[in-house]
Amino acid sequence: MSLFWRIFLLNATVLLAAVALLLLGPVTVSTPVVLTETLILAAGLVVMLTANAALLRVGLAPLQRLTRAMTTTDLLRPGDRPVASGQGDVAALIETYNAMLDRLEAERAASAARALSAQEAERRRIAQELHDEVGQTLTAVLLELKSAADQAPDALRDELIRTQETTRTGLDEVRRIARRLRPGVLEELGLVSALRSLANEYTDWADTKVTSTVAAPLPALDRAAELVVYRVAQEGLTNVVRHSGAAHAALDIRATDDRVVLRIRDDGCGTGGAPEGAGLRGMRERALLVGAGLTVRDGPSGGTEVRLDVPVAPAGSGR
Repeated sequence: MSLFWRIFLLNATVLLAAVALLLLGPVTVSTPVVLTETLILAAGLVVMLTANAALLRVGLAPLQRLTRAMTTTDLLRPGDRPVASGQGDVAALIETYNAMLDRLEAERAASAARALSAQEAERRRIAQELHDEVGQTLTAVLLELKSAADQAPDALRDELIRTQETTRTGLDEVRRIARRLRPGVLEELGLVSALRSLANEYTDWADTKVTSTVAAPLPALDRAAELVVYRVAQEGLTNVVRHSGAAHAALDIRATDDRVVLRIRDDGCGTGGAPEGAGLRGMRERALLVGAGLTVRDGPSGGTEVRLDVPVAPAGSGR
């Protein structure tokens, strides 16, 4: 039954009940109307309006739940779908909305996967060029400066040595940028070593001391999941260094029965209720690619906590 006919029949039922009471009941209307009859008619009108409102509220409640779901839906935070309750058009509308959400989330995940894949490929290309071209050029400059310093008079040697050290610092910075763009340690030594190396790297060049903790052996993750964990950790530590003003940060990763949990906590200024920027939204998009959940909140004793929950296939599932 369509929504129109349901509302029409609800109102018709109330009106027919009122007409039946007037025809069959002892109530009469005089001319002029006396006070008692006015009170009875007013009470009848109130009863009719109350019954009509109650019936409409029951009938339209599924639409109200759908409206609330529409106002709170975020494709980066998939949640429960509204239940397709009600009858006829109402249930069909809720089912259509749920199907639309499924399609939008699938299309967003596919487009995000393509974009992130292209981004990783571009990072690898830039890192390779930095290593092969800029790195080799700076290495050649270092060798020439050393040769020049060995042959230069004493008055000029100190200046050449300072230039050599400046060049060496630039070469180290280029190599650090290349490692951040293309995490070779992740491909060569695995996720645990890559995360420890990442924590040490941030400690070396930033004012924030980063400690890393790995609790027990981690279950095997596929390559995409490992890359998501690494990139989320990298972006989380970058946010700590750039925005939190923290003196200490902790990177912790451990396994539970059905997931791998990554936590990044700091003692900085916290989120302060600020809206999420491009970095956090990028982290959420990466998490969705592997079905992981990402939460960002103020820590229990100050600072910020970023948590990534990556599902793990149970043993014996064939994965």
